Formats: sequence, C-alpha cells, structure tokens
Amino acid sequence: MEIRRIQIFDTTLRDGEQTPGVSLQTEEKVEIALALAKLQVDVIEAGFPVASPGDFEAVSQIAARVKGPVIAALARANEKDIATAYQAVKVAERPRIHTFIATSDIHLEHKLKMTRSQLLERVEQSVRYAKSLTADIEFSAEDASRSDRDFLCQVFSKAIEAGATVINVPDTVGYTTPEEFGALITYIREHVPNISQATISVHCHDDLGMAVANSLAAVAAGAEQVECTINGLGERAGNAALEEVVMAINTRREYYRAISNIKTQQIYRTSRLVSTLTGIAVPPNKAVVGDNAFAHESGIHQHGVLNNPLTYEIISPETVGVSRNAIVLGKHSGRHAFEERLKHLGYEIDADTINNLFIKFKELADRKKMVFDKDIEALIVEKATVRPEWYTLAYHHVVSGNQTLATASVQLKTSAGICEAASCGDGPVDAAFKAIEQAVGFAVGLRDYQLKAVTAGEDALGESTVWIERDGRTFSGRGLSTDVIEASAKAYVNAINKMLAVCGFPVIEQAAGR
Repeated sequence: MEIRRIQIFDTTLRDGEQTPGVSLQTEEKVEIALALAKLQVDVIEAGFPVASPGDFEAVSQIAARVKGPVIAALARANEKDIATAYQAVKVAERPRIHTFIATSDIHLEHKLKMTRSQLLERVEQSVRYAKSLTADIEFSAEDASRSDRDFLCQVFSKAIEAGATVINVPDTVGYTTPEEFGALITYIREHVPNISQATISVHCHDDLGMAVANSLAAVAAGAEQVECTINGLGERAGNAALEEVVMAINTRREYYRAISNIKTQQIYRTSRLVSTLTGIAVPPNKAVVGDNAFAHESGIHQHGVLNNPLTYEIISPETVGVSRNAIVLGKHSGRHAFEERLKHLGYEIDADTINNLFIKFKELADRKKMVFDKDIEALIVEKATVRPEWYTLAYHHVVSGNQTLATASVQLKTSAGICEAASCGDGPVDAAFKAIEQAVGFAVGLRDYQLKAVTAGEDALGESTVWIERDGRTFSGRGLSTDVIEASAKAYVNAINKMLAVCGFPVIEQAAGR
C-alpha cells in the first residue's frame, strides 16, 4: 500500500491571528514560530507583510530566526503586495510567496469589479512576477468552493503555467460539505491539464463545523497539503484544527493512506503555548488537546481503561505530549530532579532559562504541597511572555467580605520608582483592578476576565486571563499564582504592558510628562 506524505501548512500566525481579540507582538510570534518548527510543520505562514509595519517586522524576524520549515508570506495579487512579501521572507532558508485572488462570480462582481478574462490576466501577471523573485510560489483561489468549477480549473492552469508550485483550494466561508469538497478536488485533478506540476493544497473554514472533515475529505481525494491552525484559531468560527487533522491522519493511517512529518509529542505543548499567548482558552471537551480529551468519568470506562487503555482510548495521551504521571516534585526537590523532569516532559531548554524556571518552581513549591506537570508547563509557558515591562506588580492587599465593602491597595514598580494607589470595588478583583487603574493614571477598558485552576486541589495554581480594549484593539494578559487575586492583578498589569507596547501611553499621560 502506497503511503503519501501530507504537507502541513500552519497559518496560526496569519489567519489565526485574525481571530477576534487576538493581537500578538513580534516576540510572541517568534516564540510560536519556534514551537511550530519544533512541531515539524512543513510550512509556517508568518503573516501578511503589507498589512502593517509590525506585521512586516514579525515576518522578517521569523524568516531570519526560524530554521527548518518553509516560511511563507501572504500577498494579494498585485506587485506592491508581492514585492513587500518577498522583502520580508527573502532571508529565510526556504522562502515562499503566497499570493491570492478571489475567483467566485459573487466576488468578481461585487468586490473585484472584474471580468473573468481580466482575472485570468491578473493571475498570470502576479504569479509570473512572484516567480521572478523566488522559486516557491503558492497561488490561492479565494472562495474556490463557490467558484464555477471549469473557470476555477482555467485559473489554476494559468497559475501553474506562470510558475505556481502550489495551488490552494480554499473553502473561504466554510460553505461546502465533505462530499462536495472531495468531489471538487477530484474534478481539479482530472480537469487541470498541468496539475502534476503543482501540489494541491486546501484551506477550510469552520463556519458549519466541517473544516476538519472537509480537509480530510480532500486528503482522501488526493490533496497533498492541508492549511490549518493550532487550536483551530481563525476568523469567524476559525480554521481546520492542526491537531485534529494530524491525529486523524495518524490514527487512521490505513484509511487515508497518508502520514505527516509532525512530531505529535509536541502537539499539547504547542497548543498550550498558543492558548496562553493569544488569550483564547481551549474548551475542555476539545478533541486531542482539551483537558477532558483523556479523562474518563464513567465507572465502566475507567475499569476498561485500567485493564487496557485501548478499550476507550484511540490515542494514547503520551502520543500528543500529555503525561499520565501527574505528581512530580515538591519543595525539597533539587535542581537536578527539576531538570530531569523537564527532559521527561520533552522540553529542551537552555541553562539560563532552567535557572530562572527553577527559582519560580521553588517559590511555587513553598506555597504548594505538590507540584504537578501542568504547574511546571504553566511556568514554562509564562517565561515566553516575558518582555520589557512598564509596570510590575510589587505588592497587593485586599480586604473583602459579604458584610464589608471590598477595598484594595497596590504598589507597582516602574523604571521611575514605585507608584501606588487604593480603591474600592464590587468584590476583591474589581477593587484590585480599579486600584491598578489609579496607580497607572489612566482608564483601562476591561473587556473580559477569566479565572481557572491549572490543577486540582485547594492549593491549586490559579491562571487568570484578562482582555482589555483600546482604540478598537484587544489585548490579553495572563497571571499565575496560588493566590487568585494576585493572579488576576498580574494578568491585568500584563495586559496593560502589552497595550502600551503597541499603542504607547494615552495622550493624557504624555501631557503629564510620563
């Protein structure tokens, strides 16, 4: 039986970042890109360079610092976009320009205001220009699933003739079904005369909850590349989830007659990193990476799993990087034991980072009876969020009760010294947030707040995530502590630092000489 190798094209940093409320900074994007390289994805779509100077800088940094995968940059089908994309990725080991234009009649008439013949000419010109800059060119027919099939085949044939090495078939609005999409891939294979000269790729959205199913139907029909995102992030309802596509192919290898290059043991860690940096929590019932993915509540299920995991587990937790051995270390554990545990969990971390993590581990171990794998993973992910900070939480004190007005006082460290303030609020968290606002001296638009336990137990490590808004943009912050008020305050300060890194201080603060 011939086994095909499916290319995994990850667009977390481009399409995934278009998730409402997600705003990643350059170092966060690089951190995710390095994790994707360790995951061994074939292609990283690093961004849309012409969109903003920040996006251009992030793509350029990824191209320069991330080795292994192809580094792709998105561009509309015009010379300015394509030239900008090339400038951003030209230093990569393996650069790719990914250019696109819509092909459906509804887009031609209402968005592009073009005829079919004009569009064919644009496709040829743009792909040929991209090909003059670099060898690896991907062409996408936006809204392909709603395009006339024969015209779509003409477009793909023209793109391949002009130099495209990959042709992408997007279900842009998540409209199609698995049967339809598989049939479309078959039709393209049979009706594009030069299709053997290019790789067939698919890019599915999840508006009807079928992005993964449609992607897998395309693989069964002969597609050779799947475009997806970690945790299924993306515009509207999101994209096909990488972890689900990969594990479906891996688990049902005989059915799909395919494999991927993905190092599956890195899936859970990459999912956790992306969830933390984007501020988008993974639902507990999420396939493959959700907290309940390997939990067995039913007594019958528990009995079966204890006798033989295959009774109710089609994927072993270790396959995706989830350890069955939860309890690991305590306050008397030494650095060597801590370092060995990191290796057991699959982390390759430099000595300086291990030293910093060990200090945090000892601080946590002093506050907890037992430290779990998930606690350690939370500390590891937290180090990825380190950046130059305007404010650091130095001290907090909260008084609250059902017969007492909640009050909070905080001290924040800054480069100019300590700023402090106190405030009342509707509960201890609200009071702490208002005190922080007074300390920084400007209003912060809180959009949402979330608190959850990293592990079980009365001394569990609490993980808080907050979202704040400014100028129509949303910024997330994260805090960890066994004290949930402290975790919440840290998250709020972290979000403020992210906001300031992008937007700067409000005008009122600049006028005050800050």
